[in-house]
Amino acid sequence: MEDNSKKDHFWVGLLVGASVGAILGVLFAPNEGKVTRKKLTYQLKKMREQLLEFLKKLKEGKEEHISMAKTKGEQVVNEAKNKAETLLKDVENLMEQIKHKE
Repeated sequence: MEDNSKKDHFWVGLLVGASVGAILGVLFAPNEGKVTRKKLTYQLKKMREQLLEFLKKLKEGKEEHISMAKTKGEQVVNEAKNKAETLLKDVENLMEQIKHKE
């Protein structure tokens, strides 16, 4: 789980750094305002698409973790149920043995 968090932080940092670098590069480029705005709009659209894709992947990963947790939870419940049933049978057998000894 911690590895995924580190990877997520890395990708967020990479996207933010790339975005800031692209925007600053466009802003300080020696072009006319119209050309600069056009480049800036293009870069921002591109970054928006990358961020949306990144968020989509994060959501998919979250659903994957939830699904995995549900599966593990169901396994634990089933194991507990089986153990309880076994314990109940053992108790009934002991009660039957005690009854026959009296």
